[in-house]
Amino acid sequence: MKDDVFTFLKGFAMGAANVIPGVSGGTIAFITGIYERLIEAIKRIDGTTLKLACRFQIREVAERIDLRFLMAIGLGAALSILTLAKVFKAVMGHSAWAERALWAFFFGLILASLPAVGKMVRKWSVGPIVGCLLGCAIAVSMAFMGQASESDNFFWLILCGMAAMCSMIIPGLSGSFVLIMMGNYKLVLDGVNALTDGEFGEALKILVPVGIGAVVGMLLLARLLSWLFRTWHDVAVSTITGFIAGSLVIIWPWKDKVMETFMKGDEEKEKVVGFEDWHLPSFGEQGTWLALGMVVAGAALIVLVEFLAKKGKGAGVVR
Repeated sequence: MKDDVFTFLKGFAMGAANVIPGVSGGTIAFITGIYERLIEAIKRIDGTTLKLACRFQIREVAERIDLRFLMAIGLGAALSILTLAKVFKAVMGHSAWAERALWAFFFGLILASLPAVGKMVRKWSVGPIVGCLLGCAIAVSMAFMGQASESDNFFWLILCGMAAMCSMIIPGLSGSFVLIMMGNYKLVLDGVNALTDGEFGEALKILVPVGIGAVVGMLLLARLLSWLFRTWHDVAVSTITGFIAGSLVIIWPWKDKVMETFMKGDEEKEKVVGFEDWHLPSFGEQGTWLALGMVVAGAALIVLVEFLAKKGKGAGVVR
């Protein structure tokens, strides 16, 4: 039971991370020690599992795909997304300093996780070093990519779901940020909020195709990542380490948003289309000390999570 609670909380943290543009739920899974187990569980959702399900061999299905673990992760992530989407949207719309504090928290969280992630590489040789540098370069380049226009085309939403899920699974790549690059972050967030507001028709029109794409992307990528971890473990882990390190550029709290005005019905609104002018914090600026405190809080949370994980392993609680 304690294991399920820990897993649920890790899923909740993954869902929370995925709501913030630039933060990856895969990073949270990686630094909390459930990443490879999650990939293996997803990979086993295949033809064999489908045959067992058709024969109503439920116990065998549950054991094969680690269903209890997946349900705890899924419930935690879903609850987090449905509840925190509104909270984070309110924080990010409240003021510049409040939004910066939120970014700062995740910056500290991910920065503090890097040493633990790097230790997962068994031997740092030429291959892992190249993989790390390549992963870092790809993640950094995402900060300077242009953005596509928003589109509610059914097939484009499927592609958005596939790309977002793949980036959610890959640590260091943010599903939210990928949706921004594809032009549909706000549209998908509106779909989630419409669902919580009871506007099911509007929500399903957006979320069904995104969900289809997400499932397809998840199943395909899980198989690829599982093979990489078995065959090229150190290169795969070092590349992920590079992705996580490079994502810090996107998450850096002291930068300016590039905004674009659009019309929704008769109402004029704005959305983020990118970032510019990365700079160091100004200590005379409102909220700077709060943001720095949130960096420390994020780092402290990682230290606490690692301590509890080690303690749990020692007690036979955390798998």
